[in-house]
Formats: sequence, structure tokens, C-alpha cells
Amino acid sequence: MKILLLGRNGQLGWELQRSLAPLGEVVALASQAQGNPNQWCGDLANLEGLRQTVREVAPDLVVNAAAYTAVDKAQTDTQQAYAVNALAPALLAEETQRLGAWLMHYSTDYVFNGSGEQPWRESDACAPLSVYGASKHQGEREIARNPKHLILRTSWVYAARGSNFAKTMLRLGAERDELRVIDDQIGAPTGAELLADVSALALRQAIAQPALAGLYHCAASGQTSWHGYAQFVLQEARGLGMQIHVRPERILPIKSADYAVAAPRPLNSRLDCSRIQELFSINLPFWQLAVRRMLEEIAVNHRL
Repeated sequence: MKILLLGRNGQLGWELQRSLAPLGEVVALASQAQGNPNQWCGDLANLEGLRQTVREVAPDLVVNAAAYTAVDKAQTDTQQAYAVNALAPALLAEETQRLGAWLMHYSTDYVFNGSGEQPWRESDACAPLSVYGASKHQGEREIARNPKHLILRTSWVYAARGSNFAKTMLRLGAERDELRVIDDQIGAPTGAELLADVSALALRQAIAQPALAGLYHCAASGQTSWHGYAQFVLQEARGLGMQIHVRPERILPIKSADYAVAAPRPLNSRLDCSRIQELFSINLPFWQLAVRRMLEEIAVNHRL
């Protein structure tokens, strides 16, 4: 099986290069063509270049791990956000369906309005609060035009590689006497490594059983706030010998209303992941386990 992977240098794309390798030949592309095989186009904003690439590679499976993720910038950079998050998925759905190929894609809890406290199910109505969320929701609908698709909605993605909330907290925790972190947005930090492994397991089963195609929620088990996440990260980092200046009592909780951003965030980012666990016999471990492992990796590399 030939697999075309888009977004190879992102947190998820980096892990997918590893997890997809046992399934077949992986052609992994970055957004910059210069370092890609045959200088193929991996830029989702370049629709014609992307179309040509899919036709030349002629894959059996396309895995799209690329996206426009600048949530606040998307409020004004609307055209680019929709080009990457909606128009490119529409093209991928069209081209993979023409090839008879499978298509895997990733979406976000931002497709919901964040109301209530119940975990969101796949069947719940979407009502995004931001341009980013709306563009991702449209992308989901476009991907589904190819019946042979898998979409994983997830939340709060992180990895040892790349930029994310946990690494920002490590940097700020080493520099400042006090941190103010939002405590009324609730979700589950989800490791890119977990998403990549689930992707490979789900693809293997869905390709053998096409009735499993569709949209699934996939996030680590448990829940926390950004404030609780920050406390956990800094406490674990201190235990690993990393230089953390801020004291635990100086990590202060604040409300979303007290932190000005261009794009509103959902307060309730809980995802009900029972469907993917039941249908694919997949276990989703608690979020703390993989966060601790990431911090151990960062600590080791820092000492090196």
C-alpha cells in the first residue's frame, strides 16, 4: 500500500511517519516542496499543486495531518484558513474518491460551542465559535464526500517536538514569579503519539471492514482545565530536576473572560470517545501518563 502523508513536520505528522510505516510505503511531504521527494507539493494552500501531487503519487491512502491552526489569526486571515482547512480537504476527497483511495483527516473540539458539561458525542450538533472552528467543520463535511474516510476529532494536542501549551508553561515557569492560567476551559491533553498509534490501528481495521468508515472522537481519558494542566506540568518538571522558578501557589486560576483573545474558545472541550474504543477495541489511557512521558523526554534532551 502506498500512503501519502501531508504535514510531516507537524507534531502529529512527525509521529505518523513512524506509526504508518508498518502499513506500507509512506511518501511524507512537508509544506515546502524543496525538501520533498520529487519536489512534490505538500502546501494545502496550493490547490493545483496539491492536485497534481496526488495524481502523480497515486496513493492507496492519503493521511492529512496538515492544517491552519492559528486560531486567533484566522479571525482576520479567513481566506487562508478556509483554503487550508476546507478547500484542500474538498480537493483531497475528490481526488481520493477518483482513485478509489482511503482518506484520513483530523479535526477539533472547536467545532462545538462549548456549552454545558457533558462530553460531546459525534452526533451532537456543531456550532463553532470561531473562524478556525467553522473552517474545520466545513473540512469535515468535505472529507466525508469520499465514503472511504476516517476523521478523528481530538483536543489539546501536544508532543515533545514542536510548540504547545506544556512547553510554553515550562518556559514561562522558568522565567516568572507568577503565572495566570485559565481554569474554566475543560478538556483532555492528547499526545500526538497516541493519535498516531490510534490512526494506524483504526486504518488497518477500517480498510479491512469499510463499514467502520466515518467520524470518531479520539482524546486521552480524563479531564482537566488549562490551569490544572499547567500545575501538573510544572510539578512534574520540578520533580524531574528541571529549573522551575514559579512556586505552585503562584500559578493562579483566571477566567476566560479575563484573558483577551481574538477568537473565543469553547469552555467545554470534553469529547465522548466511547465509540472509537468500542468499535476498534482501542484503549485511550489517562492524559497524565503521556504528559509525564513527554516531560521525561524533554528533561533528558535538555540535559544532553
